[in-house]
Amino acid sequence: MNLKTVKFQSQMLNLGFVSAILADFNFEYVVDFAANHGFKTVEMMCWPGGNADTRRYAGVTHIDVENMNVKYIQKYLKEKNITISGLGYYPNPLDADPSKSEFYIEHIKKVIRACNALDVPVMNTFIGRNQHLNMQENLALFKKLWRPIIDVAEQEGVKIGIENCPMFFTNDEWPGGKNLAISPAVWDAMFETFPTPLFGLNYDPSHMIFQMMDEIKPIYQYKDRLHHIHIKDVKVYREKLDRVGILANPLEYHSPKLPGLGDVNWRAFFAALTDVRYRGPVVLEVEDKAYEGSPEDITAAIKTARNYVKQFLD
Repeated sequence: MNLKTVKFQSQMLNLGFVSAILADFNFEYVVDFAANHGFKTVEMMCWPGGNADTRRYAGVTHIDVENMNVKYIQKYLKEKNITISGLGYYPNPLDADPSKSEFYIEHIKKVIRACNALDVPVMNTFIGRNQHLNMQENLALFKKLWRPIIDVAEQEGVKIGIENCPMFFTNDEWPGGKNLAISPAVWDAMFETFPTPLFGLNYDPSHMIFQMMDEIKPIYQYKDRLHHIHIKDVKVYREKLDRVGILANPLEYHSPKLPGLGDVNWRAFFAALTDVRYRGPVVLEVEDKAYEGSPEDITAAIKTARNYVKQFLD
């Protein structure tokens, strides 16, 4: 691999949002909203057209990588002075159903190739997890199934950002969740398996909080693997946790919140990002159920989150 072909970002902390929150609107609306409300970048969702995934915030297609007009997309972005921070697609590539796993992997490859075509630096996704296998068995499966994905990323010169979300919230994801990349111990195994610098994290501090882990230390420990940042908060309700315990489904004792309304230490978080000289996008992932009552609530959520985070950026 010629590292000169890799698309590295040089921006400071460019503020954006994940387009999934605007699921009912098209590409142009998303870009216009970003341009009109003080954002510099957007993570665009790239689920397959016509997919049937009904999970919250899944199945959103703002760029159809199989039918995209590259020149039009780039022209529209340039006119609005908006960039794409990454292309996002978050399935379960290690699904126990081989046909589903193969489909997900092939579409991940398509999204990586689309990143190259659009000059987007990173493709964001999950490792996936076979819920019926233990950790070591899953790591062996990961090594086998992810080799072709890593090969495509190296051929295209595109980074991969793995979000550290356990994808275990309710009975729908029981047992074990649908994403292996839950902790530093697993990340170390991932990066030992595929040491290429293209393979890294789309780091979201909120997922550390409800697992009772430090959300700041990984910024220092994995500074060279931070390819993309998600900004989302969570609130752990201690009275609920005291009743059901940490072995309960996580949504029984915690909830996603807008930045500043939960338990993430954002001052320390942004101090750490600047300490390690992170350069790149910080992208709001809005999943606060308190702001889902109407389109007005959704747009208010994005702007409220923006207002809080901008104190650390400007």
